[in-house]
Amino acid sequence: MKKLFSSYDLGPVSLGNRILMAPMTRSRAIDNVPNDLMAEYYGQRAGAGLIITEGTSPSPNGLGYPRIPGNFTKEQAAGWRKVTDAVHENGGKIFLQIMHTGRVTHPDNLPAGGRVLAPSPVALNDTKMYVDGKGELEIPLAQEMTIEDCREAIEEYVTCAKLALEAGFDGVELHAANGYLLEQFLHAGTNKRKDIYGGSIENRLKFVRDVTEAVVAAVGNERVGMRVSPYGAMNETGEFEGVEETHIRLAEILNEIGLVYLHVVDHEAMGAPAVPDSIKQQLRETFKGTLILAGGYDEQRAQQDLEAGKADLIAIGRPFISNPDLVDRFQQNARLATYNMDTFYTPGAEGYTDYPVLSEAEKKDYVS
Repeated sequence: MKKLFSSYDLGPVSLGNRILMAPMTRSRAIDNVPNDLMAEYYGQRAGAGLIITEGTSPSPNGLGYPRIPGNFTKEQAAGWRKVTDAVHENGGKIFLQIMHTGRVTHPDNLPAGGRVLAPSPVALNDTKMYVDGKGELEIPLAQEMTIEDCREAIEEYVTCAKLALEAGFDGVELHAANGYLLEQFLHAGTNKRKDIYGGSIENRLKFVRDVTEAVVAAVGNERVGMRVSPYGAMNETGEFEGVEETHIRLAEILNEIGLVYLHVVDHEAMGAPAVPDSIKQQLRETFKGTLILAGGYDEQRAQQDLEAGKADLIAIGRPFISNPDLVDRFQQNARLATYNMDTFYTPGAEGYTDYPVLSEAEKKDYVS
């Protein structure tokens, strides 16, 4: 059996294979509440060894995009319960990705009373935000978070994680990548603070540490992972002085806390600069838990990197959109269906739950 299809124990969670469905925003949560359509979508893809959900806000302030889900109310948790039930009934495992958008937020996407918050008021110059009924809008300058705002945000992460386990999730992933709130604190270009949360590498990592320690205290270290994107360019981040030292120190901190996995994403396949192999190797050597790699993987390269010991698990994104039975197709050496980018973020079933799986007749046309 290929290593890609072998089982793996992620802490207390037993995975049927080493192929993860990567987190992908799909914008189907009407009024920010998970629903039956989302349950159908995730249930269809339960053949993945582990599903990591789309980014889900722990706070009314983190709902920066239209129609992204939250998980800070009982109603939202009840909606997520439909999702976890569908995945578990189909034999899958699922983690909730906790994503606070921070400065990558338009106030028109927030509920009443929501605020655009960030470590520092650093403008987004080239990034716009879609708002239903209004189109692409300029993103206003965020408010700098006070120490009290930081404390409240930490508690929001904790509440979200607790609700996630109550809703049946197997664990949570803290999103410290792609230019969202946690990365905004650790990134020297977006964190200009002069207090305990800014300045030195240790101070810039303190908010991430505080969130992680609080979440682990609430739900257990073996139920918590983290995603990072060193050298990532999303949402006007990019390389900064000390980027490798910062992420190696973060890996050391995560070792101390005992996180179950570190998830490293490389967006080269989407046109961003490549994450150097050197930092991936350093993170592999530094972090003692499970290492997940993501970024433009097909079956062949995923298998190669697993065999070479570069990672323990491989996360794959967009192919899962149009191939709900992606693992089965890999095993059958079957052709992959192409996705329609026009329906990535549109409401409704089209381009979401209407991609078919291979029929039994089609399976017979392929050689295992």
